[in-house]
Amino acid sequence: MNPAPLIVHIIYRLGVGGLENGLVNLINHGGRYRHAVVCLKDATEFRQRLPPEVPVYELHRREGQDFGLYGRVYRLLRELRPALVHTRNLAALECQLPAWWAGVRARVHGEHGWDVFDPEGRNRKYQWLRRAYKPLVQRYIPLSRHLEDYLRERVRVPEDRITRICNGVDTAVFHPPRQGRALIGGCPFGAGEGRVLLGTVGRMHGVKDQLNLVRAFLLLLEQRPQWRENLRLILVGDGPLRAEAIGLLRAAGAEALAWLPGERGDVAAILRGLDIFVLPSQAEGISNTILEAMATGLPVVATAVGGNPELVADGLTGTLVPRQDPAALAAALARYLDDPDTRRAQGEAGLARVQERFSLDAMVRNYEAVYAQLLAAHHPAQPEGTP
Repeated sequence: MNPAPLIVHIIYRLGVGGLENGLVNLINHGGRYRHAVVCLKDATEFRQRLPPEVPVYELHRREGQDFGLYGRVYRLLRELRPALVHTRNLAALECQLPAWWAGVRARVHGEHGWDVFDPEGRNRKYQWLRRAYKPLVQRYIPLSRHLEDYLRERVRVPEDRITRICNGVDTAVFHPPRQGRALIGGCPFGAGEGRVLLGTVGRMHGVKDQLNLVRAFLLLLEQRPQWRENLRLILVGDGPLRAEAIGLLRAAGAEALAWLPGERGDVAAILRGLDIFVLPSQAEGISNTILEAMATGLPVVATAVGGNPELVADGLTGTLVPRQDPAALAAALARYLDDPDTRRAQGEAGLARVQERFSLDAMVRNYEAVYAQLLAAHHPAQPEGTP
């Protein structure tokens, strides 16, 4: 048996997303601990990115109030006997209570971004819920300075119980194309002379607001009709906004100028086929896709929300624009379309920034340091390396 301490990660659902991607990277690149993942809802094929020795448990939480969930979490934790439980975001915060009941002495909670119903963190009910569970959480890990300020000022978490850890990006997977822009498998748009591909990757719902980008794209075509020949839009991801985006494009007679393939598993290859990456969200924590785009050598145009300003150096690695403002987004994109030198220079600056400040190794070391500190404090009698 592996004698390393067991860390149980509790999340709402294991699907495609920044939170889940960060969790998978932590597990795949860390070597100090054993891991298990508990999904309050279920797991998708995304679970295949985890090593086979990492168990994934699905608790199939019912919609609305599911009071039986507490018992299911309690019994599972009593069976697994983890050294530490790490919950993530508000949807999993309530599991701090059954973790405490089950005798798990080291407990961590991560804040990765805002709830879809509270994109700016102003909901007082959610603030009070976080305060109610505060006595059970020994360490908070926010991903951005914005979230750190929220925990300190709105939830009133003491400074010494907060450790901010930014996401890291795997530069062995996400890297610039070797020779010019790469062709995207299945994409109908080739690499014609003067062709510019702008796009985004992510779940197409709620605060991700891909409709903001669609409207900006249509404004660009309206302002300069000659761009219809070479400007193309790529929206990768699935969700309710996908059908709405197709509807907007069709109504404007621009459906043939966009590609919406749905969810894809080859995000790194898709990014290597873009010229400009756009993140049009209404709210963000620390965006994995921004880091991945920067690691690919792309200039990034993003809304100035959440942790985005911590990643994008405005005017150096990309451009920040107000949220829900298609005109401002279109104006920012227009400055890049006829200026490949600026696109190239900002992409190179973004790559250097990722390599210097957002390495995957640094992220893993920081998480494992928090785990080690809490385990030393709450399991002082155990020899190192025992669960």
